[in-house]
Amino acid sequence: MLRSLFLAAAGSDRLGRLAAAVPVSKKVAGRYVAGDGVDDAVRVGRELADDGLSVTFDHLADETRSAEQAVAVRDAYRELLGRLASAGLVPAAEVSIKLSALGLRLDERLAYEHAQAICVAAAEAGTTVTVDAEDHTTTDSVLEILAELRKDHPATGAVLQAYLRRTEGDCRELAAAGSRVRLCKGAYAEPESVAFQSALDIDKSFVRCLNILMAGEGYPMVATHDPRLIAIAEDRARWFDRAPDEYEFQLLYGVRPDEQARLAAGGNVVRVYVPYGSHWYGYVMRRLAFARALAGR
Repeated sequence: MLRSLFLAAAGSDRLGRLAAAVPVSKKVAGRYVAGDGVDDAVRVGRELADDGLSVTFDHLADETRSAEQAVAVRDAYRELLGRLASAGLVPAAEVSIKLSALGLRLDERLAYEHAQAICVAAAEAGTTVTVDAEDHTTTDSVLEILAELRKDHPATGAVLQAYLRRTEGDCRELAAAGSRVRLCKGAYAEPESVAFQSALDIDKSFVRCLNILMAGEGYPMVATHDPRLIAIAEDRARWFDRAPDEYEFQLLYGVRPDEQARLAAGGNVVRVYVPYGSHWYGYVMRRLAFARALAGR
């Protein structure tokens, strides 16, 4: 019940405005979000790099309702990439982008052009981009744009959500040589018609998808905090004779940092997903829903 309430609250603009005005809310957000600006992102990136961890940054923007807002998001990423390069944080630091923030719901071509500009900036900085998954209504558009981006920037990463019923097929399509694929459980409220609902069914799907990616020729990025799934991923990597640099674990900033340190100490590549920006409310609500789901296992 609490997980559903958190997910419902994540989509409320009114609650987001109220939360931003309450100091204690921002204190809670500080556990999961680096801060409001680029300086905060670079500071946290340096701290994580000093601990032997890699990073991917997500710029948290307000819902994009205009072309001007999409341009602002594009430019924020280009500024960040320049700062990461000058700070010596690349290639260990990359960026994650949401196409909806770049105008996907306004114009798919517009979103592609902005994503392409970010990919160019990332290449100039010496790093890469991963295109985040969003709710199921965008999946086809996101994967089509990803395919276009990969023509010029083949290292652009994909994100697949195990709770979607279609994801096994998408894994087979994307488990090709050179293909970077982040596999996560999924963080949006989705209908039963397109997504598994029970924790057990989602976990089973995650393992099936993980097997496809580990058996393929691509680069799996295993995004989970579930100890059982992490253990299975380590076992699958051994089974398919993957060297430590042929896959990685990805975990959220502020969630189980001891596990991040343990995995890194064991020789694994560990990348921390670090959001930053003033529009943190929806992200934090989804993280609280996620934490609730973990606590209820």
